[in-house]
Amino acid sequence: MSDTLISMARRWMAADPDPTTRAATEAIIASGEGLTEAFGARLQFGTAGIRGRMGAGPGRMNRALVRQVTAGLAAYLLETVPGAAGQGVVIGFDGRHNSRAFAEDAAAVLSGAGLKVFKYDVVVATPTLAHAVLALGCAAGIMVTASHNPPADNGYKVYWGNGAQIISPVDKGISAAIDAVGGPWNVTLPASSTVLPVPETVWDDYVAAVLKGRIHHKTGAKAVYTAMHGVGYAPLAALLEAAGHPIIAVPQQRDPDGDFPTVAFPNPEEDGAMDLSLSLARQEQADLVLANDPDADRLSVAVPDVDGSWRQLTGNEVGLLLADELLTHGAQGGDRLVVTTVVSTSLMARVAEAHGARLAETLTGFKWIANKAMTDPGVFVMGFEESLGYSVGDVVRDKDGLSAALHLLDIASDCKARGTTLMAHLTALYRRYGYVASAQKSIKMPGLEGAAKIRAVMEQLRAAPPSVIAGLPVQRIRDVARGTSLELTTGTTTRLDLPSSNVIAFDLAEGCRVLARPSGTEPKIKFYFEAREELAGGEALAAAQGRAEARMEAMRVDFFAQAALD
Repeated sequence: MSDTLISMARRWMAADPDPTTRAATEAIIASGEGLTEAFGARLQFGTAGIRGRMGAGPGRMNRALVRQVTAGLAAYLLETVPGAAGQGVVIGFDGRHNSRAFAEDAAAVLSGAGLKVFKYDVVVATPTLAHAVLALGCAAGIMVTASHNPPADNGYKVYWGNGAQIISPVDKGISAAIDAVGGPWNVTLPASSTVLPVPETVWDDYVAAVLKGRIHHKTGAKAVYTAMHGVGYAPLAALLEAAGHPIIAVPQQRDPDGDFPTVAFPNPEEDGAMDLSLSLARQEQADLVLANDPDADRLSVAVPDVDGSWRQLTGNEVGLLLADELLTHGAQGGDRLVVTTVVSTSLMARVAEAHGARLAETLTGFKWIANKAMTDPGVFVMGFEESLGYSVGDVVRDKDGLSAALHLLDIASDCKARGTTLMAHLTALYRRYGYVASAQKSIKMPGLEGAAKIRAVMEQLRAAPPSVIAGLPVQRIRDVARGTSLELTTGTTTRLDLPSSNVIAFDLAEGCRVLARPSGTEPKIKFYFEAREELAGGEALAAAQGRAEARMEAMRVDFFAQAALD
């Protein structure tokens, strides 16, 4: 047992304001179990902040760490942002365990540092907080949430004054400032602090802006909704009421509950997570199911299929529906821009081209989509990523599961008024643009040995890339780490307009592709497969789906064999 770590743990325990985590630290010191995990290193900034399992020590999410992180954020704001003290910071929190306490600690530290602080008094959705940063003109925003992570986790997401999640070099600067704090024992809270409530006009401004962006104003589609034990029901119900849409909420999952008692994993993408909503939809003979994740920044949609079964749409399919409708019925002319990620469907290029719009690709993560939308001179129509994230217009500079739900319900109602369905409309889009099947396959490689294996796989793909995958010639290799795009047919290399990231893409003949990238937050390597098929004549969508999925599986088997993966 390391005497240094034990000394660190005792010092941390003395500065910890939470009796629960103080007791946990005492137990760790006594047993020695978990000492390295809890006190060996501080949680690092990842997806625009910190996120991890709740518990004792700097390696876990807890009140002492939140105080240290917030002291670092305050110091960085005051040093780098002129007028930050007067602009202030707005803080929101979700329904997870300890979220309110973390938000209150953050507010006290910021106020003590001389910054104006706005804080929500009740739980809010992440897009609500992101919008509030802009509406209040704040220098930054903090959202206490772990999104769709397991119940044992929590997190702390930071937004900058532009309303978007922080990116480099801000994230690195904040991280260095947190290190400079030294520890929670160096954070002194004021005897009293002034924290302002968020004015109700901020929500009113959000609703008005979202309603202004509607392209359909019909109602009538019957929707079942699940908040997945998160914070989405209250704001979505209010937004839909303003738009004239009723909604049927799954009662067991309507209200915030940090235990997430009815789902093993509170993510609409996980098997079984939508069982209750689908059961209620069948009972109610609904036209669609809308599902938010616990902080309501993502949206999943399910619809009845032609055979009467229910089908959960992919993020790519929801993005296709939104983009085509917005480009068809929204404002026309000008340099219209749709932004997506390198791992999202390539079908969007056909959609944009058909409407005379421009498509821009970014790295994975909505922070990149938002920043591209702000810096590109085009008129931003929408952004989306395949992992159920969508943003319509510039109301929120992050993914917004609330406004996306309204737009999907509007589209479904327009379909119903025309005597068709959302699924039939999607099928018609596939007939027009072609059908693309896509899937993500992840392989976990934990520990130091796993990290070395991940590096070896990526190095092999660069040193000896496949030339043919499942009988399809590789036509282009895009290496985002090197910033190059190599056309194999001509040998021509061009530069990629993307920040460097450990991603490599193999574009195959007939519109197929394979991408590989290590996860930025978990010990795994991710592979994305995409296969395209055209719908012949009046054939059923299922036939093209079957061909595309069979081809995609053949691509996976051959690619994994060439890469020596199980």
